[in-house]
Amino acid sequence: MMDWISQNSSAITALTSVCTLFVWLFYAQLLYLNFRRQRQPKIIINRGFGRTLQARCVISNMSPEPIFIEHIVAILHSDREAISKDLIDFEESPDKQGESGRLIETTRQGPMLSGSYNHIGTFHDIVGRVLRANGLPSDDFQSTDGRTLQSIELRVIAVYGSEDSPVGAARTFSLTMGESGEALVPTRLVTRRYASRLRRHRVRQWIRELDG
Repeated sequence: MMDWISQNSSAITALTSVCTLFVWLFYAQLLYLNFRRQRQPKIIINRGFGRTLQARCVISNMSPEPIFIEHIVAILHSDREAISKDLIDFEESPDKQGESGRLIETTRQGPMLSGSYNHIGTFHDIVGRVLRANGLPSDDFQSTDGRTLQSIELRVIAVYGSEDSPVGAARTFSLTMGESGEALVPTRLVTRRYASRLRRHRVRQWIRELDG
């Protein structure tokens, strides 16, 4: 046995080196994937202060770096069709039209620091604004033209850190009516992130739809 090892020492050494290299490559890949996961943007869309339409829509930036919010889009899905509205700018009231205000009072566009959060109003207000923007006055779940709202989808489009390509986040809440009244139920446990190369292509499609 010792003679065989001595005769094949060069081959054994080479094989050991190759195995060691593969082990180091494996751990290096794990470290890289863990580092990449920790550096990815993470935007959370949630409801706060209740489960009804009076709950607030909360957006949080749990990314390691700040993000710059470019668009916040609400999409209402009904038994007929989907309608949408970009909520990035505040709705201008008739008594304040023509007045110049501070930027923070006219738009939600801007930076959001890491670990910070903000709400964009109640879901009831969001639903009402989307319907008004599409010429459809409403009474909660039922629109005046007979359509019934089924769910509301929120999309956030942002730029992360020093990156140029936009990232996104989306979450859908079903609108249900029970014995205790209306309820908002998220269709997924977590917010869907659009940070990979393939999903960022989808975010760019969102932007083209808004610009169109």
